[in-house]
Amino acid sequence: MVQGEYYPEEGIKKNVLTIFGKLELQKTHILISHIAFKITMYMQSMICKLGQHTVYDGASSLIQQFLGLDVNAMQIQRVCTYYGEQIDPIVNADHQQFIPKLKEPLKDEQTYVMVDGAMLMTREDKWKENKLGRIFRSSQVVEIQKDRNEIVESVYVSHLGSVKEFCPKMERHLNLVKGPKVFVADGARWIWKWVEDNYPGSQQILDYYHVLEKLQELARQVFSDEKKKKIWLDEQKKFLKEDGVYRVVRNIKSLRSRNKEIKETKEKVINYFEENEDRMEYGTYRRKGLIIGSGAIEAAHRHVTQKRLKLSGQRWSIKGAQAIANLRCYEKSNAWDMIEDLIKLAA
Repeated sequence: MVQGEYYPEEGIKKNVLTIFGKLELQKTHILISHIAFKITMYMQSMICKLGQHTVYDGASSLIQQFLGLDVNAMQIQRVCTYYGEQIDPIVNADHQQFIPKLKEPLKDEQTYVMVDGAMLMTREDKWKENKLGRIFRSSQVVEIQKDRNEIVESVYVSHLGSVKEFCPKMERHLNLVKGPKVFVADGARWIWKWVEDNYPGSQQILDYYHVLEKLQELARQVFSDEKKKKIWLDEQKKFLKEDGVYRVVRNIKSLRSRNKEIKETKEKVINYFEENEDRMEYGTYRRKGLIIGSGAIEAAHRHVTQKRLKLSGQRWSIKGAQAIANLRCYEKSNAWDMIEDLIKLAA
């Protein structure tokens, strides 16, 4: 029977712990400074696995159902939070054997990097942006049906906090990536500033579908006639796919209206296009076989974080949300063996 109490440190006999001959830890190290639970390593791994997958009460019921063990939801939360919290210090310390990585690239193979933010409800700050990164090789994009692709291997990085904390976390993962990089993102300025400062030789692509959304919103305001609106939008799409951004900007400028709202929208769209013109050569990108949309990162928000962290009625502590997001990133990155190694170190 596994009890629900919290157990403090009971002492560590050895001053130094070595794993795989690669990492030596003093007894004050974050991983072994506290032996937090009198639970077997196998059970702790199972608790973390279930806790990142489903709500804590549900995880408790599954353990009772299949193992006949009474592990209450609070204990599952404690174990998950404890190990989920260990991940950021390890990544920040650049212990590479605990940082998920992709397989070795093919010769001159490109690696896609996508970054985006989505809001989560927290107790401390109400709605707070969770930043998510997705890294994958071009060879991992496979066609499963006509006009439908699937990415079979990715590395995910999540952070519920500031850009200053998220970007270095991404960089420690990207330091392990060899070969050319392709960044695909929306028009968020902080993303492109980070890319330009740290990866100036990389390919930058503005998400094509965000561009279309800008055009569609403008057309909705300008054209009351649906047929005229469709003709205008189709023409702009054609120019975009022919590297004709300058022609689209010219056509936007030629739209006339005395409506203040339309004028403001028009000005914003023009600024958006002019700021990102060098990232909108969609004809060239398509000829090179490059991905021009950031749908992969938007899908990642749903299946990596929101599927567990954005359920009805949930309000997370920032610490608890970050811990579960970290565990889910390792699970979805096919790196759960690293979580098991962390548990072994702390046992």
